[in-house]
Amino acid sequence: MEGGGAQYNPRTVEEVFRDFKGRRAGMIKALTTDVEEFYQQCDPEKENLCLYGFPSEQWEVNLPAEEVPPELPEPALGINFARDGMQEKDWLSLVAVHSDAWLLSVAFYFGARFGFDKADRKRLFNMINDLPTIFEVVTGAAKKQAKEKSSVSNHSSNKSKSNSKVRESQTKFSKASQPKDEVVGLDEEDEEEHGDTLCGACGENYASDEFWICCDVCEKWFHGKCVMITPARAEHIKQYKCPSCSNKRARP
Repeated sequence: MEGGGAQYNPRTVEEVFRDFKGRRAGMIKALTTDVEEFYQQCDPEKENLCLYGFPSEQWEVNLPAEEVPPELPEPALGINFARDGMQEKDWLSLVAVHSDAWLLSVAFYFGARFGFDKADRKRLFNMINDLPTIFEVVTGAAKKQAKEKSSVSNHSSNKSKSNSKVRESQTKFSKASQPKDEVVGLDEEDEEEHGDTLCGACGENYASDEFWICCDVCEKWFHGKCVMITPARAEHIKQYKCPSCSNKRARP
């Protein structure tokens, strides 16, 4: 299975969490930015298919492992059979829920295999629990929760930042002309102001050292790396549409 990393065995809490984040990012990508490709691959006429996420932040739709028992817990089987039996958003939400369950099972499989004690398991769970679930990202619940936590002032400032797409390049320019101690203060202020903003693709929080871009249609923010937009390319985009808005079409 390509990208599966069969020989990769994370042994510490940090390594397992990094593995979790990579697999999670890949599956979120399948259900959001790559949703058209994912939809096409889940042909109900094919055999039982599963959605796999890999530590490399890639995803794959494939048949389950043939070995019994499998080396890792297996994701939900036969996700393709339900595709045409319900509305697309409901089907994606169902796949998201099963994907969340699979990610937890893989993480705690590693924990059990490498002898994590009670404190390690609790720390791993708390690290995982700080991230929005795939279901929350796919259904938009993560964005709604972030908005509810934001103050009125933060909300207005978040709206104002939609006027600038090339956030990283502007930040770097301002940093280059200011003393180092002032730059640190700006980073902390920027993190505090936009900390509740979540990437529409991977669901992770805003960080001032990363390039972000806003969709002019749905007004969601994305890491440039998640939607393959560089700061240089963004400067030439008059109206940016994210992959989901660009690919939207009516479903029966």
